[in-house]
Amino acid sequence: MSEIGVIPMPAGFKYRELFLKGRPHHEKLDPFRRKHPAMDIGKRAKIFAPFDALRGFSAAVIAKNEIYEYKRLPDEGTLQELSRQLSALQEQLPKNRSQEARIHLSVTFFVPCEDKNHEAYGLRGRYETVSGILQDLDPLLTRSLLIDGQTIPLDDILQIETDFAGETQNESHRLPE
Repeated sequence: MSEIGVIPMPAGFKYRELFLKGRPHHEKLDPFRRKHPAMDIGKRAKIFAPFDALRGFSAAVIAKNEIYEYKRLPDEGTLQELSRQLSALQEQLPKNRSQEARIHLSVTFFVPCEDKNHEAYGLRGRYETVSGILQDLDPLLTRSLLIDGQTIPLDDILQIETDFAGETQNESHRLPE
């Protein structure tokens, strides 16, 4: 019995003679070689690139590499400043429904890890910043604010920056106290 690699070749193997001939070799000027030149290894690898044996595995590996952090607890001064900003925004919101008097905000807030298979699930998260137009603010019932359709819990907010006429808030453009 001859062997194919490490598998023994069966006695009545149909393609035994063809296998024993080996790989075909073509001369450089052979018509077959001119019509079908040898493919570069890099291009050959691209043929199989779309094949994903484990669907979603690449995305899962990338998600595991995301770095999550613990929620930062703001100090007393920061909490007072946020409270002052929120009350000023709440006072301005009902009278600012017109197009030219809309309130533009940038809010940095904590988003907990949503991947149930990640070690940070329920413990850590990441901070995101959303910019847009303030649509609603409810400090009592839902304890959240709404920016361009995204609801943000007030307890998760780390920082609020307001834009007046397209300029980011600084010391000269502060919310009224």
